[in-house]
Amino acid sequence: MNESLLKALMRLFAIIVDEQKMGFETAARDVVEVWLQKQFSNEWTEKYLQDFAKYMKDSHCDENGEICFINKHPQVEHVCQKLLAEVEQEQKVWIMLQLLEFIGETEYAGHEELDLVKTVSKTFNIPKSEFELSRQFMVGDELSIPFNEHLLLIDNNSDWNHEVVKHIYSSKLRGRIFILHLESTNTFLMKYLGEYNLFLNGHNVKVNRAYMLSYGSVIRSPRIDPIYYSQIASIFIEKKNLSDLQFVAKNIEFKFPGSNNGIHPVSLEMNSGQLVGVMGGSGTGKSTLLNVLNGNLTLRQGNIYINGYDLHLDKEKLQGVIGYVPQDDLLVEELTVYENLYFNAKLCFDDTPDEKIEEIIDNTIEDFDLVEARDLKVGDPINKVLSGGQRKRLNIALELMREPSVLFVDEPTSGLSSMDSEKVMLLLKRQVLKGKLVICNIHQPSSDIFKLLDKLVMMDQGGKVIYFGNPIDAVVYFKTQSHYVKADESECLTCGNVNSEQILRIIEARMMNEYGKQIRKRKRSSDDWYELYKENIEKNNKVQKPKRKKLIPKNYFSIPKRWDQLKIYLLRDIKSKLSNKQYLLITLLEAPLLAVILGYFTKYISGTDSDQMIYVFSKNENLPSFIFMAVVVALFLGLIISAEELLHDRRMIKREQFLNLSRFSYLNSKVIVLLVISAVQTFLFVILANSILEIKGLTWVYWLILYTSSACANLIGLNLSAGLNSVVAVYVSIPFILVPQLLFSGVIVNFNKLHPAITSKKYVPAVGDLMTSRWAYEALVVEQFKDNEFEKLFFPYEKAMSEASFRSSFLIPEMKENYKAWLRTNNDKNYRIFKNELLKLSDIYLFPYDFELSKQALRDSSEKINIWLEHVKQAGWKEFNEESNLRDKAYDEVIDELGDPKKILELKNTYHNEAIEQIALNRREINKLISYKDELIQLKDPVFKTPASKNGRAHLFASQKRVGDYLIDTFWFNLSIIWLTTILFYFALYFDVLRRFLLLVEILWVTILPEGHFRIRRKRQK
Repeated sequence: MNESLLKALMRLFAIIVDEQKMGFETAARDVVEVWLQKQFSNEWTEKYLQDFAKYMKDSHCDENGEICFINKHPQVEHVCQKLLAEVEQEQKVWIMLQLLEFIGETEYAGHEELDLVKTVSKTFNIPKSEFELSRQFMVGDELSIPFNEHLLLIDNNSDWNHEVVKHIYSSKLRGRIFILHLESTNTFLMKYLGEYNLFLNGHNVKVNRAYMLSYGSVIRSPRIDPIYYSQIASIFIEKKNLSDLQFVAKNIEFKFPGSNNGIHPVSLEMNSGQLVGVMGGSGTGKSTLLNVLNGNLTLRQGNIYINGYDLHLDKEKLQGVIGYVPQDDLLVEELTVYENLYFNAKLCFDDTPDEKIEEIIDNTIEDFDLVEARDLKVGDPINKVLSGGQRKRLNIALELMREPSVLFVDEPTSGLSSMDSEKVMLLLKRQVLKGKLVICNIHQPSSDIFKLLDKLVMMDQGGKVIYFGNPIDAVVYFKTQSHYVKADESECLTCGNVNSEQILRIIEARMMNEYGKQIRKRKRSSDDWYELYKENIEKNNKVQKPKRKKLIPKNYFSIPKRWDQLKIYLLRDIKSKLSNKQYLLITLLEAPLLAVILGYFTKYISGTDSDQMIYVFSKNENLPSFIFMAVVVALFLGLIISAEELLHDRRMIKREQFLNLSRFSYLNSKVIVLLVISAVQTFLFVILANSILEIKGLTWVYWLILYTSSACANLIGLNLSAGLNSVVAVYVSIPFILVPQLLFSGVIVNFNKLHPAITSKKYVPAVGDLMTSRWAYEALVVEQFKDNEFEKLFFPYEKAMSEASFRSSFLIPEMKENYKAWLRTNNDKNYRIFKNELLKLSDIYLFPYDFELSKQALRDSSEKINIWLEHVKQAGWKEFNEESNLRDKAYDEVIDELGDPKKILELKNTYHNEAIEQIALNRREINKLISYKDELIQLKDPVFKTPASKNGRAHLFASQKRVGDYLIDTFWFNLSIIWLTTILFYFALYFDVLRRFLLLVEILWVTILPEGHFRIRRKRQK
């Protein structure tokens, strides 16, 4: 108790005594002494009695000690004014009630004294009606207590009825218990008029004396059934609510997939106006029970009903009725308290005007004591901005601002100080007093918190419920079952505290060995406690399935349409990223810095004859390496910015799914924001890097390919973030994504030199086709070669020249050699190669009409065949010369247009790169063709070679891809393939494919693990 509050009370006592007749001081002192002895030790009682005597003297003596009579009301107002800003309204009401009790005890309740108390109530802004009700209740007798809607009567008259006065029937009670409810502070006053002894929280109740009921109070007697605080409070709560709420769990059971762990069969019934606590040791299934009751986990058997509606079958009708606050934070850490509440309100109140939303937020901030923190960033648990209590209250506020009728709170006091824990629990109690049902699991609550509970669920190992009922009675129950002495004492008779830890100590009490030391075996196992519960509690409190459906409490929860949700999610995500200055700085600077590093260190200075320090683009041998590293950087940046994105929000996603908010809208908001970030990053990278390396004319091409690669990596990262359970797992997985992209890109290891099991000499192997890096690198190299400002003038002619040259210089001679070898050795392989290549040539040059491809015909027509092959060879050289002439003509036209032959060399040096040319034309390969699977495969000039496959497959660096009868430019084809891959990853993300796959693996692992464990153990025993 605050000392200033107590001193003020002593001063007010003294003023009232002074208002009474002189000579009454001794009797008044005795009353004060009795009151103080109930609160304090003898030492403190004596101290405050001295203060009382001093204040009494000061109240009716002047400065010289002479007795004088003055108006006492200003003195009273002066004392009360000092307390206005210091004490809460509940304490002010308490002071008023203590003064009324004091007047009643002195048995001198004159008008003057009561007027002084009235002045106190007026100064403290206590409603006038409540003062009158309190005065009549505290000072009056049974006949003077007026019947009104604020009064509750408890007696044994089963036929008693009154239009406004509430009633509780107690069959064995002799006499009457009156309960007065002061609505402004939710205070309950009790007065007993009867024959038998009653006990309030273990203390004897005096007849016709008023008592204040605290949270968790119990009125007991050996002759009557206990009367609980929650029972009394619920009577007044029900009056306020047009539709109360009944929550019934009928024979529910839950098991985790592939395991026997879960919740054992249990039936529970709870009602609105109750704060239900779930207690138990670590690992007993408290959180699991909460998730079963709120519908997050699917039942193995049984049903859960809310006002007769099945929780799983009638989800749409129960939308918005249930709220859930998990143990972990659900906050957007980069946003302020206000912004967190704002976006939550926008997602929960569709079509609500902004003015109304502002009003809801302001009221929530005030109700949850977050006024000072309104504009503070939430921060993360390491870089704290809000205190633990503020974070917890904000978490609860996010859920309670939409007014759910049933609220589940997981570990609301976890990690909080005792003061913050009490604040949070009082906050939840206030929701109960509004007629809601609140179910929370708590660990080792203090006595004050324990008394706030209206119902208690005790759990034991293996997910077994071993007690359900009044929390105060739980102490008696477990002490009785364990044969404790004085088992009926539920709390300390001196201080009134309840030792909640005693319950856990009784449950988990262990046996002793012969040396007096505890062993692991418990005195009573969880199965034993579970059987006792079914026999003593569940059997005597049968839970029935609701016979009919009742009106569901009204709620204003209404989710926006998908498009509106997307806009809200987008705005929230953008705001959170913009407010994170460090993230913003790194994100915007990372790509430019990497561009500078790559550009600077790959800018090979070849020089010229006139100046050795001049940079010549065409002579930069590092350009292929730069292109490859640019692709790797794009993939890396895309992965890094997305790898934690969903993992960071996983708890929030779970809550928003619980609210039936659109996963589609949420994921799309993330995808859109990441795609925009990647677009900016790759744009900055390309602008800087291309400027440093003087890559001209292909900025759009570079950006589009790198951006597409980064976008694909975004979706890969989002899949990792959605499927894996920790940041460590995500970042450990990234090398498994990037290393294959490096290895199977066609750069680090030549595709033709991979392991024979996966390689293909004709096409890029399938494993390469799966790599984004392959498609991106190939597209950039091909575009850099054929579409630069110089080469694109001559590419069509050089392509035709290359094809004709290859046929005449390499293909025809090699076919002749195979033909001769077959005729000489009769080797079938030579025959098959020759025949296949002959068929390919027939698509270009017509066979003579009498040509046959049978073995005998080919043997008999050797001269004719050789003549035809020579004809094809000469035709090829003719085509080569024609295309060469056309190229020379185009060359001359360019010279004429530029006006100087030297300028075409400058054009080539500016746009055409020799290192890229070497790669695109495969100049480093000695063999120009090879034999592979009965075919002759061209290795020369891959960029000029037209693919034969009609399904899009091709060799590396093909300038075109064939789909059916159409040839598609490699740039657009590869770009389409990467976007198609990105779309596939998008659908994998939407349908949570990776998480489902990993869950299936875990289930299979758990299923086979016991057998594997048994085998290992058996082997060790041998």
